[in-house]
Parts: sequence; structure tokens; C-alpha cells
Amino acid sequence: MNAITLSDVVKQFGQTTALAGVNLAVPTGSIFGFLGPNGSGKTTTLRILTGLARPTSGTASVLGVQMPHATTELQHKIGFLPDVPAFYPWMTAREFMRFAGRLFGMTSALIEDRTTSLLDMAGLGAVRTRIGGFSRGMKQRLGIAQALINAPALLLLDEPTSALDPMGRRDVLDMISALRGRTTVFFSTHILADVERVCDTVAILDRGSVVAGGPIAELKRRYSTSRLAIQADSGIDPLADALASSPWLSRLERAPGSLRLTVTDLDAARQDILRVLSQSSVPIRRFEVEEASLEDVFVELLSRPAP
Repeated sequence: MNAITLSDVVKQFGQTTALAGVNLAVPTGSIFGFLGPNGSGKTTTLRILTGLARPTSGTASVLGVQMPHATTELQHKIGFLPDVPAFYPWMTAREFMRFAGRLFGMTSALIEDRTTSLLDMAGLGAVRTRIGGFSRGMKQRLGIAQALINAPALLLLDEPTSALDPMGRRDVLDMISALRGRTTVFFSTHILADVERVCDTVAILDRGSVVAGGPIAELKRRYSTSRLAIQADSGIDPLADALASSPWLSRLERAPGSLRLTVTDLDAARQDILRVLSQSSVPIRRFEVEEASLEDVFVELLSRPAP
């Protein structure tokens, strides 16, 4: 069973189409990265999944319930962190967690137990400062803890690491990673490195449509181009000139003492480069295939013309 299923979801605002027939399946128990540039429709999708917006057409189901017909029972199974979470600044973290627990009708004993464990996981267990004095990273970690107070089966996160400094991002990503196997996480972001670090599966949204989806390793194999890196102590320019007209070469990047080659036929490129190297006196320090990144896939897909 999938935790989330979207089938041909269209969302229009007047003459503007925010979502243009989105199809999506999020496996139960996964940490799912929902990628796309700003304005691609990620937040609109999350609003539909939370019942805050209705699709113009198509269907969306969350934990087996078709939206926007969310029941109280379903709402108690979902945790949500918006891109800019709001807090009562005069509360402490513990007071805010208790407040959130009471909104779900939880018993005092259960609230205290979960508040203690979640604040410890968020690194806020010993913090007595009022939330108004928290850093942005501390607020994001508190927001995730609050979204988990009801032990949700599905956690929806909208840009949870945006505007954070490197330390804040690391702390939030570590917290998300700690949820693996405990709940399904739907992680919307435009920060590719964050997704590659914590997610199992991704979907890439562009101009309101999903252009690719699947396990990250599979997407790298399917869409990314091959790259070769060559480093030499000297004489790199003659080597670059000898390879510049190769039929398998789509891009050549030069830097002092190094070349980076984007190729269309990896096997042919290897053979020709080795032949050229054997005929030259260039002292090679490094020659290797560079592993494709999720960024390579993202750029490749988004650089394609619109259908």
C-alpha cells in the first residue's frame, strides 16, 4: 500500500495552471524527496495532501482516504511542518509540545512521555529558553518534533531546511534520517544535496508535472550523462586539443592541470582516451569516471524543452 497516491491531479487558479496532471506514488515507510524549482507546484501539492486545497480534477489519496474528505481519524495520523512554521514566542518548547498534544486530545501522561523523547531527539530537551529566543534551526527542529507528537503514520515537510545555515541544516537532516523505518516522510525541497543525503525515493516536479521519479540510484543510471576526469602535472592543453573533436564528446571543461569530459559513449571515450594517452608524454595523475549526482539528473531533466 502506498502512503500517498496522486492520479492525474490538476489544480488551476483562474487561468493559471499550478499542477498539470500530476501522478505520484509514495511507498509506505519511505523517506520520499519531492523535488522541484521554486514555483513548480510543490507547496500546492502539499496543500492538496493536507486538505487545505481541492484539486480542480483528478484524485489524491492519503493513507487510503481520498482527499479532501479527511476525517478526524486521518488528521490524527498526519504530521505537517509548513515552510515557515509559526510558534507562540512566549512559550517554552515543552509548553508548546504540551499545547500541540492537547489539540490531539492526548492524555497528559502520553503527552509528557512523547514530549520528553521528541525534544531529546530534537536536541532541545535541556533548553529552557522561550521560543522567541530560538534560532531558525532550533525552530525547525521544534517544528518537526511538534509534527511528530501524535506519532503520525505520515509526516509532510515543506522546505524544512530552507534558509538554514549549514549547522542547522545538518541537525534537521539528522533528525529526518532518524525517522527512517518509523514513519513515512514526504520531504518537499529544492535543495538537491539534502534529498540525496536522506531520501530513498524521489520525484522531480517541473512546471506542474512530474518529469521523473523512482529510487535515486535508478534515476542516476537512467538520466545522467557520463563524465571522465583527467588530471596531469603538465601538458594538459595538448591532450585537450587532441580530444576536442572526438565524436563521443558533448562537453569539455578545462582548468589548470585538469580536464572534465562529458561523454555520450563511455566505452568509446575510454578506448580513445587511453589510446591518446599512450601516444603522448603527458604525466597523468588521475583518470577516472565521476559518479553522477542527483544534481546532474535534475539539470538534465529541467533543461529539456517543455512538451
